[in-house]
Amino acid sequence: MLNQHKAYYWLIVLTAYAAGAFLILNAWEGVNLSWEASTPNYPIHNLHLSYGNSKPPARVVKGLYLTAYSAGNPAKIDEIINLIDKTELNAVVIDIKDYSGLIFYPSQVPLVVKINASENRLRDIVATIKKLHDHNIYVIARQTVFQDPFLAEARPEWAIKSKSGGSVSATATPDKLWRDNKGLTWVDPTRKEVWNYNLAIAREAAELGFDEINFDYVRFPSDGPMSQVVYSDTRKLYEIMGEFYKFIGAGMKGAPVWISLDMFGFVMEKSGEDDMRIGQRVVDAVNFTDYISPMMYPSHYPSGHLNLKNPAAFPGAVIDNGMKMGEHFFTTSTRAQVRPWLQAFNMGAIYDAEKIRAQIDMVEKYPNAGWLLWNASNRYSDAGLTVCHPDAPERSDKYSWGENRGLCP
Repeated sequence: MLNQHKAYYWLIVLTAYAAGAFLILNAWEGVNLSWEASTPNYPIHNLHLSYGNSKPPARVVKGLYLTAYSAGNPAKIDEIINLIDKTELNAVVIDIKDYSGLIFYPSQVPLVVKINASENRLRDIVATIKKLHDHNIYVIARQTVFQDPFLAEARPEWAIKSKSGGSVSATATPDKLWRDNKGLTWVDPTRKEVWNYNLAIAREAAELGFDEINFDYVRFPSDGPMSQVVYSDTRKLYEIMGEFYKFIGAGMKGAPVWISLDMFGFVMEKSGEDDMRIGQRVVDAVNFTDYISPMMYPSHYPSGHLNLKNPAAFPGAVIDNGMKMGEHFFTTSTRAQVRPWLQAFNMGAIYDAEKIRAQIDMVEKYPNAGWLLWNASNRYSDAGLTVCHPDAPERSDKYSWGENRGLCP
């Protein structure tokens, strides 16, 4: 009889243990772990070994954008390295997660694995980063946050909902998910589960050797049937987004990377409570990130801006005005520095060397203000860029930031 009681006792204990383990595993998806505890349990080639867990030395970045397909193409990477080696460029921005919501390396974040959100377009990203570092090139990972149809479809309870179903035409659909003008679903920026998911990805990417994590689409949607949108939190949008910036700043503390946030170009010209109905204000972010990158593409400013019929035809004037109006946000007492995205694509005007240079010159009037060139097709040349003096010393294969390179600082 005693043995039977013991058997019942151990059966109860084992059942309780299994139930507890099940609950823990299910809770994993939304947990915000400490930096050390969140390190993926697979071999990581830490390319910052010479600095331990510290960030790489800061530098004034002059970079360009690459898709995951471009970064995973050895011939394209060689082309970009050759361009950077001969010009003032010193950085690349590489997609690790874009508007699709896919993660472009073999992520081990539990929820990424569970919903199968990885597609390794970057191939051997660790080797690619090392190759770029060998040419003294600063490497930034770009991570789209709230425009994430993959996660929205996999976890519809975390998605932005619609009053009528949220198709492009705002007609009812069975899933009740809101969709923008391109038919894409978004995750709800008010959901902390989404915040934790993106933080886990960013912290994992930091261990791959990137020098910086750049967060894009850190906002509420702007295009589509906006009257149909339903959020799970009814506070002011800038209050919610301000909390997210603070969350990311705290969550990335201790990571061996710098962090940056992309914003609409108009944030430089807004004041007070004006968040453009997308939740973005510079003042809410300047103390929680290292860099803010307003997307100051002249073609994206409306006709009549600065009394210009076509602002795209006057890139110098547009950038100069935006930098002047936004300068007051960035002071010696704030953490962030400004580093705008500039137009390197044809829209509204042909963006030749003169127009690209006009933008750069306006930015470089401000000390330590770097810049990034955007061309979605990744078609770049030395047009508008300073070409290094042929007698300038070659770049070192080590981190020698700020090395004198003749006409290329």
